[in-house]
Amino acid sequence: MKAIEIERENSGRLKISLPYNPDYIAKIKAIEGYRWHPQGKYWSLPCSELGTVLSTFDGEKVVIDPSIYVDVLKKELASGKYSPRTIKLYIHYNGEFLNFIKKNPYEVSNEDIREYLHHLAEKNASASTLNIAINALKFYFNRILKRNFICEIKRPKKDKKLPVVLSGEEISRLISSVVNVKHKALLMLTCSAGMRVGEVVRLKTEDIDFQRKLIHIHGAKGRKDRYTILSDRVSATFKEYLGDYKPDNWLFAGANPKKHITIRTAQAILEHACESAGIQKKMSIHSLRHSFATHLLENGVDLRYIQELLGHKNSKTTEICSC
Repeated sequence: MKAIEIERENSGRLKISLPYNPDYIAKIKAIEGYRWHPQGKYWSLPCSELGTVLSTFDGEKVVIDPSIYVDVLKKELASGKYSPRTIKLYIHYNGEFLNFIKKNPYEVSNEDIREYLHHLAEKNASASTLNIAINALKFYFNRILKRNFICEIKRPKKDKKLPVVLSGEEISRLISSVVNVKHKALLMLTCSAGMRVGEVVRLKTEDIDFQRKLIHIHGAKGRKDRYTILSDRVSATFKEYLGDYKPDNWLFAGANPKKHITIRTAQAILEHACESAGIQKKMSIHSLRHSFATHLLENGVDLRYIQELLGHKNSKTTEICSC
């Protein structure tokens, strides 16, 4: 018997091709929002009715375009105002999982998820990566498909690694080794303001307040705005940078002026600077944020104030960051 085929229509709705069967037609007409397209000889429904369609035709042979599942997830994340990074990661892990398990999401079991997590672990995925993957799968299966079963999956224990921190002398060497004023401004800002690298690359020229010596960070983690400090030394470097480069919108524009530089580019700038400065510590650009917090704590700055500058919700996170 010919299968029921579900694809995505150009308008974004579900395109459903049915073999002729009066019972099938009656079932489709019972679902809210249906439309019949006589020219293409197919039915369409809102994407939100995917679960209803699958339950309605349970036991029938149904072939679904895999991109439909991810598309519904993407729309839900975007409407929930999740960060671009969260959207990217959740789509990646759900798409990878469905390709790995090759099942209809409504047929997925706890054992399938355990098998996928084991697959990630065998690829040396960190505990943090595994937890992100679990969060991504829980969002999709629990929140969108209303299947409350992933909560049974035991979460891996987080790796207890101390953050890499540069000394004041190492930071001075790092900054002094950079010739390009744009790269110098980026590294100085990360070192002296304790910003996440994603926040740094997305800064706009209007976010720098030279008069009040503040940096306005919009839509940080948790969709919260906050201010952090702009030191006099960084301010002087920034004025030189703005005079030389004259950025229009993004403070650190990429090769395409309409886009900001990527996190990968920022990491490459740090790696080149470390090589020039002779710093051999294995570190990421996030290590500069840890160094900022550590140096403030060592200088007697109150932990609560450091927490506000870093944008941490929990003081325990700040303690780990500054240890």
